[in-house]
Amino acid sequence: MTTMSIVFFDIDDTLYSTRAFSGQARRNAVEAMVAAGLRASPDQCLRELDEVLAEFGSNYEHHFDRLLQRLPAEALGACNPALLSAAAVIAYHDTKFHQFEPFAEVPAVLERLSGAGVRLGVITEGPAVKQAEKLLRLGLSVFDPTAIFISDQLGISKPNPKLYGRACGLARVAPERAMYVGDNAPNDVDPANAVGMKTVLCRRGGRHDHKPSRTPPTHVIHNLEELDSLLRETYGIAGS
Repeated sequence: MTTMSIVFFDIDDTLYSTRAFSGQARRNAVEAMVAAGLRASPDQCLRELDEVLAEFGSNYEHHFDRLLQRLPAEALGACNPALLSAAAVIAYHDTKFHQFEPFAEVPAVLERLSGAGVRLGVITEGPAVKQAEKLLRLGLSVFDPTAIFISDQLGISKPNPKLYGRACGLARVAPERAMYVGDNAPNDVDPANAVGMKTVLCRRGGRHDHKPSRTPPTHVIHNLEELDSLLRETYGIAGS
């Protein structure tokens, strides 16, 4: 039986639903623009916003400005576009305060694992402050602060296996004694496998479920309750 020294987690769509949160936050944002005087329907705005996201990426900082530029001039009327963008930004961030939460079972499972002495870490991709904000807003304080690794801080992005190897090295753990739990097979399974980690693919029916990996995950689960059982039954880690 291989003993796990650390279990690393992805954040997006593994600890919380990116799709559910983003969908609600974007709708709240465009509805706020309409309430502020934009002469367009929320659905029209969302369709255009989807194109902006596809073209500029989710980490681009001026989505709402680009949205307004793409709408017909008459949609703005006499409104100052800066005020419309600000209304959208406020509504988006207000959604973070009220509707940003982990999957239902996540807090209890992580608390049990931490109580059982399991070292918990994070390997995630994205801008450092943005990913750190997610962890704080999710209220998950069980992660070892010396084992939180964000691609932006390491200069290595998924799916480069070096990200996973570097994280294990900095956490002072051999890859074969480390596990990675993620939802995106080519980004999370293949590179972690490449450095010798145990891999757990979490299939929740999310946006990455259809993506195949070149190499099979060590395990497949559908929620973190199953991870709890897996660690007990396969790796001898008892819950607290």
